[in-house]
Amino acid sequence: MTELRGDDVDRIIEQWMRVRPDADVTPLDVLSRMTRISRQLARIRAEAFQLAGLEPWEWDVLAALRRADGPLSPKDLIAQTMVTSGTMTNRIDNLIASGLVERVESASDRRVRLVTLTDEGIDRVDVALDALLDAERRLLRGIPADDQARLAELLRVLSDAMV
Repeated sequence: MTELRGDDVDRIIEQWMRVRPDADVTPLDVLSRMTRISRQLARIRAEAFQLAGLEPWEWDVLAALRRADGPLSPKDLIAQTMVTSGTMTNRIDNLIASGLVERVESASDRRVRLVTLTDEGIDRVDVALDALLDAERRLLRGIPADDQARLAELLRVLSDAMV
């Protein structure tokens, strides 16, 4: 018989069940683990980005631009990074000062200013991506590919349910 390994969430659930037997704490089984995994993943990702000399917020903007493979408007960047317009303006200004992005005129409308990566920005985001992928592969190495695919699908279902 295989003994199940307990984790912190199992202990938390057990404690809640002891002091609040009337409460259905089953959502904690999934969502508390997700919260803990999210915190650990944020730390691991920040370490990967640091190898490229980037902060997580810098990665968000630079990665959006790199995936677009061309200039984006601040509005597009806001939509992709889910921050306010004021925050995005500040981020763009800081990235310009760091030499990672620049503002350019739109080819179709000279009144519109777009944001594009500099060569240094491309190099840094590519280094960060490689470090991120290496770190995340290490995290998943003990999980068979079919389990990873099943987990990804279940997380997609949960994400859709949250909208």
